Amino acid sequence: MFGLEHLILILLVIAVALIIFRLTFKIIRYLAVNTIVGLILIGILNFLGIVKIKLTLINLLIVAIGGIVGVFILVLLNLIGLQ
Repeated sequence: MFGLEHLILILLVIAVALIIFRLTFKIIRYLAVNTIVGLILIGILNFLGIVKIKLTLINLLIVAIGGIVGVFILVLLNLIGLQ
């Protein structure tokens, strides 16, 4: 019914699925941590009145991908008047 080739194929598919799942989870965790840290930093900067950064989808994506560097980019854009 099932030969050795089928067993090897099933094991390889399971291994690839596990690798993809782990990589996806690491990426999602990285983006979540960056987003939380960035939003806290933007909240503090807005509260102190240093800048007034609106939370739009584009800004959220910049913060999620860039983290603290993304917040720095948004602050610079805000200070020079491009945002």
